[in-house]
Amino acid sequence: MAFKCFILVLFITISIFSFDATLPEQTLPPLPSMPTLLKPTLPPLPSLTTLPKPTLPSLLPPLPTLSKPTLPTLPTLPPLLPPLSMLPKPTLPPLPTFPSIPTIPTLPKPTL
Repeated sequence: MAFKCFILVLFITISIFSFDATLPEQTLPPLPSMPTLLKPTLPPLPSLTTLPKPTLPSLLPPLPTLSKPTLPTLPTLPPLLPPLSMLPKPTLPPLPTFPSIPTIPTLPKPTL
């Protein structure tokens, strides 16, 4: 509770001081306008002369064609998992049997 009151008092104090600080600013004369500074200009780009394109000799010997070697055959890998028909079927273990509760014989009531 004390922390909330402290925050409230702090907020009110800042509000009052900011209000008091803005009152004298309203009576100040406006500031003179800033003169605009000239922006430096870039010098013009020099003109580029076009270079002559090189000419390739027209009679080039043809490139020799090489025959591609044949690729070896890939070896076959054995299967990682055996077929499902070869796997044994999973079975659950037998459930435990609970011992039966013995019956308590009833005694005959004595007659008086």
